[in-house]
Amino acid sequence: MEIEALSDSRYRPQSYVVGALLTLWSSSIGKKIVMSLTGMVMMSFVLVHTYGTLKIFKGEQVFNDYAVWLREVGTPFLAHGMALWISRIGLLVAVSLHMLAAWQVTRRSWAARPTRYEKKVPMMSTYASRTIRWGGVIILLFVVYHVLHFTFGAVGYAPGQYSPTSVYRNVVIGFSVWYVSAFYILAQIFLGLHWYHGGWSILHTLGVATAWGDRVYWTVGGLMALFVTLGNVSVPVAVLAGLIK
Repeated sequence: MEIEALSDSRYRPQSYVVGALLTLWSSSIGKKIVMSLTGMVMMSFVLVHTYGTLKIFKGEQVFNDYAVWLREVGTPFLAHGMALWISRIGLLVAVSLHMLAAWQVTRRSWAARPTRYEKKVPMMSTYASRTIRWGGVIILLFVVYHVLHFTFGAVGYAPGQYSPTSVYRNVVIGFSVWYVSAFYILAQIFLGLHWYHGGWSILHTLGVATAWGDRVYWTVGGLMALFVTLGNVSVPVAVLAGLIK
């Protein structure tokens, strides 16, 4: 009996933590917290990614050197390219949790409202908030294509065009196709809208929003969303215009 009691006390804290996490996840607010935290992870990645992408305007050598540096981060402690793959896997987990939580929250919202209310546009409603779900689908399709396009070279290139050693050439060749660039531009517009409304939602979910804070976010968040959108859109536009070649 004494051994059994000791065993129970040993595992009770772990069981309590797991149970608390499962209870939190089962609630709508818990899912929204997960969406907020994973959203913050993705927003941080997008900012860094946009900054790195803009290095292409410094020329082919600088951009390719930056791509090589990304694969050498953490060496020799980490193997070549390992830090990059760790970040990719972490981002994939964040995206998956974000999508799962968003889908489940949406289904609960629909289930709680079996009959449609009279159609009214809330005073605080914006185009970003009204398109955030469809925008999320477009962003997902864009991410899948983006990875297949630039990371693996599986789509968007004729045989022999994709170069594992020159990211700059891959970008130029890839964006030289107008409809590929058009899709990228469309996705960046929805990414900016998603960022704009998503950031505001994060502040409210985490309970740090105030009337004064809302005004600050609409300004700062709007400028950051604009930076991300224009920064990413500028690359395919520059390639099509012949400014990057």
